[in-house]
Amino acid sequence: MAQLEGKTVVITGASSGIGAAISAQCLDAGAQVIGLCRRSDTLDSRVRGISCDLRDQASIDDAMAQIESASARVDVWVNNAGVAKLSKITDGALEDWDTMWSVNVRALAYCSQAALKFLSPESGQIINVSSMSGHRVPPTGGFYAPTKFAVRGITDALRSELRAAGSRIRVASVSPGFVDTPLLDEYFQGREEQLAEAKASMQMLGAEDVANCVLHIINSPMHVDIGDIQLRSSDQKA
Repeated sequence: MAQLEGKTVVITGASSGIGAAISAQCLDAGAQVIGLCRRSDTLDSRVRGISCDLRDQASIDDAMAQIESASARVDVWVNNAGVAKLSKITDGALEDWDTMWSVNVRALAYCSQAALKFLSPESGQIINVSSMSGHRVPPTGGFYAPTKFAVRGITDALRSELRAAGSRIRVASVSPGFVDTPLLDEYFQGREEQLAEAKASMQMLGAEDVANCVLHIINSPMHVDIGDIQLRSSDQKA
């Protein structure tokens, strides 16, 4: 387990699934955790919760102001929040597209930009929780997959811009396959039988498996710059 005594970690979407698992592991390692989510009352009692709707820029700005007043420094910023809906390109609802784009892409980029004023240019880290759908488009990828391809592009672009500016802030991503979390239930809404078959056919990743990868990145020495960790269940075929 990483030792994070004296460090502050900010996690978006910290109240459930992967975000909650990352929070728990960071807390157990001694970090102070600030969690951003729409319902901060659902967070682990040890987390400093800030209510934030990532679809709303004003809400993000307010959360940033609260972080600034709560902590003079942030060591690690984890962009974990995401939305997954089955919404095809051919007939998907624009409302679903807008929701996924605003949370998965726009908010992630905006939070990353805003986080730079809190992170040390010598040792700060930004970690994006992405998806294997950002590396290949599964048959039901629909509009969700393009948002994760965008996360991949944002991660690489931000890393390049920071290096060009002389900053040593490291930018990484974690790209899991199927993870047994509420997000997966959302993605398979209306296809519950298909989800049950998928769960019966494989041992899916758990949220703690992804959290382990995030902690590995956080705990890596300064001279190690991890670009992306791709992981899937050994039972998952693609």
